[in-house]
Amino acid sequence: MRQRVFTGSPWEEKAGYCRAMRIGNQIFVAGTAPSDGEGGTFAPGDAYAQTKRCFEIIQKALQDLGGDLPDIVRTRLFVTDMSRWEEFAQAHQELFADYPPVNTMVEIPGLVNPDMLVEVEVEALLDDDEPQPMLNLARRDEAPMQQGISPSPGGMPRRPIASNRSPADMDVGYLD
Repeated sequence: MRQRVFTGSPWEEKAGYCRAMRIGNQIFVAGTAPSDGEGGTFAPGDAYAQTKRCFEIIQKALQDLGGDLPDIVRTRLFVTDMSRWEEFAQAHQELFADYPPVNTMVEIPGLVNPDMLVEVEVEALLDDDEPQPMLNLARRDEAPMQQGISPSPGGMPRRPIASNRSPADMDVGYLD
């Protein structure tokens, strides 16, 4: 079942997207710019304040779908001036010091409004009642093998192996 959240931004209708979507225990939040809620830019020129504003908008969308900031597992910051990375990073660090997600920051040439300095996209994973499979994080040369079974990434059996080579000689699908 898919659940969608719309914020009422005119861009949602113009571009044909929703702010966030929940599928099962995953929430995907679209690129979120520092809107002031009235068609303008929040805190023009202030990278720190704009980053915080993006996460305020994101947090509301997450909450509407049963999540919150601690559920975020990945953040992507698209910034227009990498020389100001410390301002963006400070806002991010303050929000995620206790539960840091994976993060990417990428410099881009510009956003829809020239006074916007950042756009943020996130993915969240909600806890659910069903146990998750244990991932095998062993290196390729340390990966346990059952006779005739080749593990896929994540350590789950993939398919029988038809080979005279030993499992240690085979590429089991892990990236170094």
